Amino acid sequence: MTRFQTGNLGRREGVECRVDNDRQLIDGCRAGDRRAWRRLLDRYERLVYAVPYNLGMSGEDADDVVQSTFAIFLERIDTLTTNDRLGAWLSTVARRQTFRIWERRQRDQAVADRTVESVDDSAWATRIEEVEWVDRALAGLNERCRALLTLLYFTDPPPPYDEIARDLGRPVGSIGPTRARCLATLEKLLAELVEESDAPDATD
Repeated sequence: MTRFQTGNLGRREGVECRVDNDRQLIDGCRAGDRRAWRRLLDRYERLVYAVPYNLGMSGEDADDVVQSTFAIFLERIDTLTTNDRLGAWLSTVARRQTFRIWERRQRDQAVADRTVESVDDSAWATRIEEVEWVDRALAGLNERCRALLTLLYFTDPPPPYDEIARDLGRPVGSIGPTRARCLATLEKLLAELVEESDAPDATD
């Protein structure tokens, strides 16, 4: 996995920000705090990688998605507000970048070989919808649950419980029960999204 380069993030002497939540991460990066930038990558880089990988992209293309996603974050950092959920925002940007790369690959392939069998558009659309449901459900969780599930399911390999507890500042014994509650909430949110998508249009 290619780590995103940090050379384009400036540093201001004497600046040191706490980076416990999304707001502090954004403020720290905006202030040029390298610690905040490293923390942001540790927390969200694997989540961003998961988007192209879950949509079947290659490692090279996933690297391109991650690079462009965090470049866009730096370009727009001054426009992010306290209402923006960083994980959901980054996932949305990564998904859009994934679609652009996929479309470009399809155009290139079509030019190279007009006889190549086309991609199953219905399967691709279903996969996109599933990823969007997960993104939306994660965005609906509180920050503690979102951080825990990101570490458990968007990290390869997932860190041990003692490392997760240290990272989140929680007792090791609370990780298992908290995981169960968070998964139950996530499952409920996903069920609501599926039900919503299956509901007939009111205009029909």
